[in-house]
Amino acid sequence: MKKVVIFLMAIVLIVPTVTQAEENVVPGARNAILVEANTGQVIYEKGMHDRVAVASLTKMMSQLIILEHIENGSLTWDEQVKASANAAGYGGTQIYLQPGEVMSVRDLMKGISMASANDATVVLAERIAGTEENFVKLMMEKAQKLGLQNTNFVNPTGLDEENHYSSAYDLSIIARELMKHEQIFEFTSLYEDYLRVDTPNKFWLVNTNKLVRFYEGADGLKTGFTDNAMYCMAVTAKRSGMRLLAIVLGEEISKVRNQETMALLDYGFNLYTVDILKEKETIVDKVEIERGNVDFLEIVTKDEISVLRKKDEASKKYTEEVEFGEITLPLKKGTVIGKLKIMDSNNLIGEYDLIANQDVKKKSFFSLLLENLKDIVVGSLVF
Repeated sequence: MKKVVIFLMAIVLIVPTVTQAEENVVPGARNAILVEANTGQVIYEKGMHDRVAVASLTKMMSQLIILEHIENGSLTWDEQVKASANAAGYGGTQIYLQPGEVMSVRDLMKGISMASANDATVVLAERIAGTEENFVKLMMEKAQKLGLQNTNFVNPTGLDEENHYSSAYDLSIIARELMKHEQIFEFTSLYEDYLRVDTPNKFWLVNTNKLVRFYEGADGLKTGFTDNAMYCMAVTAKRSGMRLLAIVLGEEISKVRNQETMALLDYGFNLYTVDILKEKETIVDKVEIERGNVDFLEIVTKDEISVLRKKDEASKKYTEEVEFGEITLPLKKGTVIGKLKIMDSNNLIGEYDLIANQDVKKKSFFSLLLENLKDIVVGSLVF
């Protein structure tokens, strides 16, 4: 049976409507978007749904799939993967893998994240899916699950091919999903590092995203260039608890791309802030558990919950609505079992996952039998 709890929040907040900025913050960009990463609120957009070539920003989807396979245990960071002739001869940006060369998954991901290496991307695509073509199928399955409306990938690298495209908005969804896997920042935040460290062919990596060194709070995410896409960039930065994601596409000059991405981030940090409603894993409710190894289960927030507002806007009050269904045992910690809705009168502002904060097992038949016997004995003593 579904349970609903409604109460007035003590925090006073306001949420802006999604608007397109009146001024052209990025005049050199063909397309652009600026979003607050936690809420997904669009702060600025310029042709955000246009289907365009996006170069190596494609690799954010490849990175996402790689990280998912690491987290589900089908791939490990220390696994040594052999480069095929196909991967080694792929061309474009690369870390110059040789056919048959072996490199760890960690170093390959470093090559993808910092150097935008096509050869490293294809090596891991082939390791995960057997062939590059099968990996692309995984990319498109993920695109469908994410609800992307203007994306079609035909390779894992972003090299120009007919019918390979995405949009600024779709890329922002991919990037936000990628950032949920926080280990990505271990690679994207580095400005320089090395591969093949203990060999005569030590290879120096310098991040193609210069903003991780020169822009306050920047720690990712991806750059790209092809003849069709021109210069592209997805940059995320965090300041005072607010994480922004800026994406610019179709810039003619790399230096201008960097400058306009910084201007877009400045625009967001100057005008907006976030108010945190609940920290990650905040207890929202407790439910009674029947026939479990615990009597009560705490329901907690899966992620931090915040609301975006303009710094100069008035504030409003909001309500919360908690709902969850019947709980089935056994239950694993982290399982989504409910939703927290943030409401402005009857308007839904946001909906967030609620999870179990611990494993809950079914009581064994023997345990239940002992409890019943105990109840019988206690009952007989009372009478």
